[in-house]
Amino acid sequence: MSGQLNIVVGVTGGIAAYKAVNVIRGLVLAGHNVHVVATEGALRFVGKPTLEAISRNIVHTDLYEGVAEVRHVAIGQAADLIVIAPATANTIAKLAVGLADDLLGNTVLASRAPVVIAPAMHTEMWQHPATVHNITVLRSRGVTVVGPAVGQLTGTDSGPGRLEEPDEIVRAALAVIAPKDLAGHRILVTAGGTREPLDPVRFLGNRSSGKQGIAFALAAVARGAEVTLIGANLEVAAPGSMRVRHVSSTLELAAAVEDAAPDVDVVIMAAAVADYRPAVIAESKIKKELAGDRLTLELVKNPDILARLAEARRPGQVIVGFAAETEQDADALLALGRTKIARKGCDLLVLNRVGWTEGFGADSNSVIVLDRLGDIVMEASGSKQSVANRTLDAVAARLA
Repeated sequence: MSGQLNIVVGVTGGIAAYKAVNVIRGLVLAGHNVHVVATEGALRFVGKPTLEAISRNIVHTDLYEGVAEVRHVAIGQAADLIVIAPATANTIAKLAVGLADDLLGNTVLASRAPVVIAPAMHTEMWQHPATVHNITVLRSRGVTVVGPAVGQLTGTDSGPGRLEEPDEIVRAALAVIAPKDLAGHRILVTAGGTREPLDPVRFLGNRSSGKQGIAFALAAVARGAEVTLIGANLEVAAPGSMRVRHVSSTLELAAAVEDAAPDVDVVIMAAAVADYRPAVIAESKIKKELAGDRLTLELVKNPDILARLAEARRPGQVIVGFAAETEQDADALLALGRTKIARKGCDLLVLNRVGWTEGFGADSNSVIVLDRLGDIVMEASGSKQSVANRTLDAVAARLA
């Protein structure tokens, strides 16, 4: 799934159509070629220029356009995946009986690609026996249904029928077409940033949000792996599709990793780990009135979790380390990465540049993956999900 795929996004005429923009954006950022097929109703809610700007392709709407190239079937034939978001009650009904009175209906019927729909409608419509029946029919044909969520609807209504969040739609859609090359493997992923307490109020920490680590965990699950996530002070919600253990300090992370690592095939150390911790933790809040104008902290070195993992790994186990550096020069950055993987002894090292505006907390990333010899295995940039999948390609190759 690391290669570029042709994905058709069908947008239909519901108030939630504006959220389709972020679904399209997420698929584009994941590195895929996205073509939008919008119904006439959809264009009453979101404009064609917006959809074209985000998808980077011409938006198709008219069944009778491109007749010479047989566009009404060509789009579906070329698709690797079809995602319909939002899918209205009317669209779901037409899909269930195979109607093809518009371009979207023709596209679905002319395609052998997997279909993912994200329903959005009022609660009464979602719970109507006709819609319940139609959803059952579509599921029996292998259609993946994402949502709907429960929440605020149009006006004062609230209940089931709200369009699932775009990020979840993208994740579920890409999971459908993900290779299952990690099936049967157990993977441990660490994410977030450790915090070293100074007193009950303050800590020394870093700016890692946990987004990249969670992207690795979700990508591994989508590819069939059994995943355990150890999260250190995550700033984003931990997924419910895996075992999650929460820690805070580096010593807590080290203990959790040491406990879990012997039973897994792969360890992905994506968490940003503090190199040092305070030698003494104050039992009560450090008061500036007592500390004075200067406060001196004594720090002691934390254990090197990655090096310990590499030293203790069993035959066939793959250890993936990370190196976040602020070095701006490309050659110097690469030299830092090669020095680190030689020192740590891990199988792969994911090297990336971080700074005030890149790396930590961002939705995208740019990495170089090195092997134990310091050779470049691959380079990847884009959404953190796409970076995770490209890196997992290298992990899967080593497991194979």
